Amino acid sequence: MPVSSPLLRRGLHLEYATLAWNLVGVCVLAWAAITARSVALGGFGLDSMIEIGASSVVIWELTGSDERRQRRALRLIGVAFVLLAIYLLVQSTVVLAVGHHAHRSPAGIAWTAVTAVVMFALAWGKARTGEALGNPVLQTEGRVTFVDGILATAVLAGLALNAVAGWWWADPAAGYVLVFYALREAREILMA
Repeated sequence: MPVSSPLLRRGLHLEYATLAWNLVGVCVLAWAAITARSVALGGFGLDSMIEIGASSVVIWELTGSDERRQRRALRLIGVAFVLLAIYLLVQSTVVLAVGHHAHRSPAGIAWTAVTAVVMFALAWGKARTGEALGNPVLQTEGRVTFVDGILATAVLAGLALNAVAGWWWADPAAGYVLVFYALREAREILMA
């Protein structure tokens, strides 16, 4: 499909928007993580870097689609899910084991709240556009974006529970749920 196709342009715009949001997010999250000494915010920044990689892969795939390129792009996205699951498993376990208590982070709460909304909207747009294009790569990366929205929600819940109730362990505990989801997605992609 030529890049001049309206659907293809919409897919590219969704990916560029995701890429831009996450580039800004890495900076915001690095600052918020250092300020609050928050492992969760630092981890979410790493997740944003994985999303940057996934968006870059999809942009590459959408600008020159063929079956071999699609298979390679799907494998790269599957590997991103595996890396995310490994990171979350290690991060959550270490934070719980050492009993790390982060400071309150109003900036982190605000950023993750807005990010959750933005990621869910982008994921919805990618799923619809990918389906209309018949492009499994865009649809799959939409699931990566959806996981990013879930992770933003989990980090938000953990930050909020830490700020309001002092439940420092809430965020790393939520990370285990995301490990399961990321591994399930990786298996579906890599076994297809």
